[in-house]
Amino acid sequence: MGLSDFPVRASIGVADIHRAVDFYEGILGLEKVGEGPSADIDGGGRTYRGGGGTMINVFETPNAGGAKSTVATWYVDDVDTVLNELTHAGAEIPRYDGLGQDERGIAPRAGGGRIFWIADPDGNTIAIEADE
Repeated sequence: MGLSDFPVRASIGVADIHRAVDFYEGILGLEKVGEGPSADIDGGGRTYRGGGGTMINVFETPNAGGAKSTVATWYVDDVDTVLNELTHAGAEIPRYDGLGQDERGIAPRAGGGRIFWIADPDGNTIAIEADE
C-alpha cells in the first residue's frame, strides 16, 4: 500500500490565524471550506479549496512561519495575469539574489516555464508557476 494512492494536503503553520485569514482569503482569494480548532486554539485552523480537488490547511501554532523554502506551489495558466491580480490585492513579491527575476519579480523556472514567489505574513514562501 504506498501513500501514492491517497490524497495529500499542504499544511502551513501561522502565528496568528486572523492575520493569516486576511492573507489567504483576502489576498490569495482562497475559498474557505472548513474551520476548526488547532491544538488548543478554538477556531485556529482553516481549510481552503484548491483546484483539482486539492486542499490546503492553514493553522495557528507557536512554531509557525519563516520557512526558508517553498511550502506550497500553485500551477497556473498565465503567470502575468495572476501576478497582476495578486499585487493588486496587496501581495508583495520578494526578490532573491541569483534567480534572474525581471522587474516584476518573475524568474525563469528550472526546466522551463516561469515562476514568482510571495510570502505570507509569517514569511512562509509560496510559489506561483506556469509552463508558459
